[in-house]
Order: sequence, then C-alpha cells, then structure tokens
Amino acid sequence: MMSVDEKQKIANFLDLSVDYLGSGYKSVREKYNFTDDTVQDPAENDSIEQIASEIRECKNCQLCVKRTNAVPGEGSQHPLVMVIGEGPGQDEDAKGRPFVGKAGQLLDKMLSSINLSRNENCFIANVVKCRPPNNRDPYPEETAACAHFIERQISLLKPKFILILGRVAAQALLKTTEPIVKLRTSISSFNVGNTSYPYLVTYHPAALLRNEEYKRPTWEDLKTLSSKLEVKSDAAKEVKSSSLSNNEVI
Repeated sequence: MMSVDEKQKIANFLDLSVDYLGSGYKSVREKYNFTDDTVQDPAENDSIEQIASEIRECKNCQLCVKRTNAVPGEGSQHPLVMVIGEGPGQDEDAKGRPFVGKAGQLLDKMLSSINLSRNENCFIANVVKCRPPNNRDPYPEETAACAHFIERQISLLKPKFILILGRVAAQALLKTTEPIVKLRTSISSFNVGNTSYPYLVTYHPAALLRNEEYKRPTWEDLKTLSSKLEVKSDAAKEVKSSSLSNNEVI
C-alpha cells in the first residue's frame, strides 16, 4: 500500500540516480500520474454463483467422497430471511437442492404460515454442503471446512433476519455447546465480518416430524419471527392457543 507522495519520492530518487549515472545532469521529465493504492475488498468480486461453483468442486473434507451432489443453497438474492439448517439429507443429496424431502415440505409450510417463501423472500442453506453418511451429525472438522462458505453467503445476501433450524446448525453458527432449549428462548444477534445479524433459533422440521410436541413451541417461534419482520402475516395477529391446535398450523 503506497500513497501518491511515497511513489513520487521513489520515482524522484530513481530519476536522479539514472541522471547521475548517465549524463550527470538532471533531466526534465513529464509529471507522473500516480494514484493512491487501495485495498480491494474480495467480496466485490464474489457472488452467490461463484460460491455455489466452489462448493460443487470442494474437496476440503471427507464428505465429498460419497456425495452425489453438493447442496449450495437456493432462494432470493435479496432475502428478508436466510434459513440455515444442518446439512443435506438423502433427497437433497440426490437433487442438489436444500430441504426437498419431507422435512423440506414441512419447512415450506412453516414459512408459508408467516408469508415467507424460498422463491420470493428467503434463501435456504445449510452449515455443511454435503450429506453426512446416514444423516449423522457433521463432525466439527466438517462444519469448519464449510464455515467460510456460509459466512460468505451471509455477507453477500445480507438478510434482515436469520432463522436457524436445529441444535447442530445453531451450535455451529453461534460457536456454542448450549442445548437448543436455551438457544431458542430469545432473539439475539451474531457477527459475520463487521456486520451484526439478528437471529432466532427454532426446532428443525425433521424434529417436528419425529415428535409433534415440538410443533407448538415452533409455532410460537414463527410468530415471534413474524412480529419482527416487515411482512403481512396472520401470525403477526393475536392467536389464542386455546382455539388453535398444533396440526392446524404446521
């Protein structure tokens, strides 16, 4: 990094040296048009498409060995909400798209209940981009290998809010070992680069399919999220739990 003045001083010294070693007389030269050096932000040349291409070619951890397709993510390029889950399952690995199996169908219904959609105002991704064998939890070294991808996606997309699905994704993103029952109790924020992003943790749709008791608290989380967003939604209205069953919503 050099300023115009620094460059000019070096040029003057070199010119004088050439004159001294040559004719011995100072020569008249045209003025140099130097400019200050600037730091180029790598993000200026980055894009969601570039990240997706890198993810599909990535071999930074063992998950690449048995994958059918990497799953970069999909959705709006200017999302109101970025939804982040754990990792691809069997259906996602087969199609190269996030949340397309039963859990994904439920997620779409959950988002729709508060007027959100992967096609209009959400971007959906995972903390790891390749399927862990047998849908096991990703190992720490696997989430670490993918961390820069999700961070770059967040920085480029600049979502107004991040909805984190499940314990694994929450612990990886927030760098904590706290259980999900504590992580989902309030809205908070975390930093990516120099920007702070508000987030809410809720249960993963797959957990709702296994245990319907999670549906009620998840619906409450969705209403909390809706109340913070500038989007019209029935969830933002007062809902009396006594007159609404879990299955009527999600």
